[in-house]
Amino acid sequence: MMIIAIILLLIVALLLFAATRPDDFRIERSLQIQARPEQVFSLINDFHEWEAWSPWEKVDPAVKRSYSGSDAGKGAIYAWQGNKQLGEGRMEILETQPYTLMRIQISFIKPFKAQNTIEFHLVPKADGTEVSESMFGRSNFISKLMGVFCNMDKMVGSKFDEGLRSLKDIAEKPASA
Repeated sequence: MMIIAIILLLIVALLLFAATRPDDFRIERSLQIQARPEQVFSLINDFHEWEAWSPWEKVDPAVKRSYSGSDAGKGAIYAWQGNKQLGEGRMEILETQPYTLMRIQISFIKPFKAQNTIEFHLVPKADGTEVSESMFGRSNFISKLMGVFCNMDKMVGSKFDEGLRSLKDIAEKPASA
């Protein structure tokens, strides 16, 4: 009986601890790319280009993709259905400011429902472009509870780092003659 009481107390303590976690989250990574903002922007403003650099595309080689809305820029929509790791979701470009900003609404359907915002900021520098990728939104209770056991900043942030490095490799590659 005492063991059951201790287990219940630990579960309650865990749930209370999770409830105290922040209501909002933000994950952000940046990288300097030796390419003009126009070159970098063209790779992120068109979802058709993402297959070449996004690390999420490599998670499930058999992912089913669909594109709708605009071809690129505001109103472009990309949806995916993948394996258990990739899940199912949809992204829509909500705003673009050529060569400086792109804002996307990302909606996850599976394995869990969530809706967040992704932003890309491009800042011209003397030797290229500083590119920042961020995702932010509300943390519901399930997200807070998951955050007790896994570091979402580390997990998602590592994918951002990987994607920015791939973007850098592509953008810095010399144009073919």
